[in-house]
Parts: sequence; C-alpha cells; structure tokens
Amino acid sequence: MLLHIIARGKIARSPEGELLDRYAKRLTWPFRHSELPDVGGKVPPPAHTPFREVLLDERGKAMSSEEFAALLGRWRDEGVRECRFLIGAADGHGDEARARADHLLCFGKMTWPHLMARAMLAEQLWRATAILAGHPYHRSG
Repeated sequence: MLLHIIARGKIARSPEGELLDRYAKRLTWPFRHSELPDVGGKVPPPAHTPFREVLLDERGKAMSSEEFAALLGRWRDEGVRECRFLIGAADGHGDEARARADHLLCFGKMTWPHLMARAMLAEQLWRATAILAGHPYHRSG
C-alpha cells in the first residue's frame, strides 16, 4: 500500500525536512511526499484505487501507535492500495474536506507546525509498518 503525505507549504531544506527524509528512507512500504502551495493548488488524484484519505486535524482522533498500525494493517488487508495523509495550512481543513475524509487524526490537543507534523507523521508511518512487521524497534509499554 502506498503511503502518501500531501501537505500544504514547502518543507525545503530544514531540520524537519531532514527528519522526514530519514524516516521515509526507512520505510519498506511505497512512500510519496507531495507539496501544495499554502493556498490554491489541487490535491493530486489518487495514484491507486481503492484509497483512503486521512486528514491531520485538531478535531481528529488521537491514537496510540498500535491503534494506528492496526488501522493501516486493516486497510492494507482489505485491499486498499493508497493511503493519503493530508496536512493543511495554518487554518487547517474545511468542513467539506473533513466530511469526505475516511479518518481524522490528531497528534494530541497541542497545535503543531505543519513542518513538524510531517516529520512526526513520517516517523509514525515507519513505526506502524515496523509494528506490523514485528520489528523490535517499537516497544509498547
């Protein structure tokens, strides 16, 4: 299953970009990272179908790493071929996008800059795939 982060804003050469790259290189699942301007621009169509769309949103559900891995594993096992993770600009996502999404995900109640959210998401994608593969990296407590 393709894991696809689609984010508003440019990460460019930055510490957050280096973290994103570090975890993207560790992923054994197919991975893509797409950037959109802060405003305007169109979300690219899915490369594969069926697909699921996850919005990172303050109104979303906070999940443990194990729950997140289980969700991705279930979608993979159901034949989903692409999982798209959308990160909005400063104002987040509109009501229409939230209603269309298959899942709303948040990284807790704090607000995170979109550059950090990308790096954190990349790490959690790697962690989830490691959990699903039974890799010893992840230690649940």
